[in-house]
Amino acid sequence: MARPQQKSVAEIVQELFDLLKAYAQQETLEPFKRLGVYLGWGVGGSALMSAGVFFVSLSALRALQTQTGSTFHGPWSWAPYFIVAVGLGVVIGLAVWKITKSGRREHEGAR
Repeated sequence: MARPQQKSVAEIVQELFDLLKAYAQQETLEPFKRLGVYLGWGVGGSALMSAGVFFVSLSALRALQTQTGSTFHGPWSWAPYFIVAVGLGVVIGLAVWKITKSGRREHEGAR
């Protein structure tokens, strides 16, 4: 039987360094790159969703102010703002409920 050729200490240290470097890159840099892509899509989607909700609520406010005749004039001029604020509160509540519901499901599934 042939004995494997012995490596010098310098070669072993170099192999260990290369192995540790590759492991660190695999376990730290690559997940950060994936996280960056995930965050980019999340921030972009959040910005577009926020702009959409803003414009829809603004159009609802203007529609209540202009298309309801004299219903919201005089002492009732505050009502369109209140109606839109309640509507936005409902949208925020639904979003928070959905986020916490999916978070609970993922947390329970991990057990």
